[in-house]
Amino acid sequence: MAGQPIRVVIADDEPLIRAGIRMILISDPDIEVVGEAADGRAAVEAARAHAAEVVLLDIQMPVLDGLSALPELRRAAPASRVIVLTTFGERENVLRALEHGCAGFLLKDTAPAELIRAVRAAAAGDAYLSPAATRHVVERLATGREAARSEQARARVAALSEKEREVLAVLGEGLSNADAGRRLHMSEATVKTYVSRILAKLDCENRVQAALLARDAGL
Repeated sequence: MAGQPIRVVIADDEPLIRAGIRMILISDPDIEVVGEAADGRAAVEAARAHAAEVVLLDIQMPVLDGLSALPELRRAAPASRVIVLTTFGERENVLRALEHGCAGFLLKDTAPAELIRAVRAAAAGDAYLSPAATRHVVERLATGREAARSEQARARVAALSEKEREVLAVLGEGLSNADAGRRLHMSEATVKTYVSRILAKLDCENRVQAALLARDAGL
């Protein structure tokens, strides 16, 4: 990546977890860890003070937990993209985090290369939906709410054109603009234009929310 390194803040109440994540991230010359935090309140302050591009945010933290910190982060550091750190035991929390506009989530046993890919994707404005974890968890989270959510999602998607629905469908698979373009035989710039239009029509704040809507609508 040309230019300045990606500025990252790590928020986790376990020092060993933070140290491990830091070691992984600083192995990539295009990533710089500019701050750490042991609670949600400190995470908000660090993201704002260091102009973080990406915040890796644990859910279970003292003072202010990750879910409570999310809306504060959006107000205090709106340019920061948030990736939530979680375990399979926190499924309901993960769904709430995605609905609140985070850029994705990672499991704490994520492979180092996947962690770096997630940070790069978030910094580039993409959601990171891990084929090995995110799709599985999100689908399981939707169980029990499926009927009502599907009906609402289909009603919202009905406002889109056929081509916009095609683009939304590939967003639901977690594809980047470049991969979506190859799939749909469009230029990356054209896909980006469609994505912006879709987000506006569906009143979605980011690609993650649009991807969840695509899944709920059965695209």
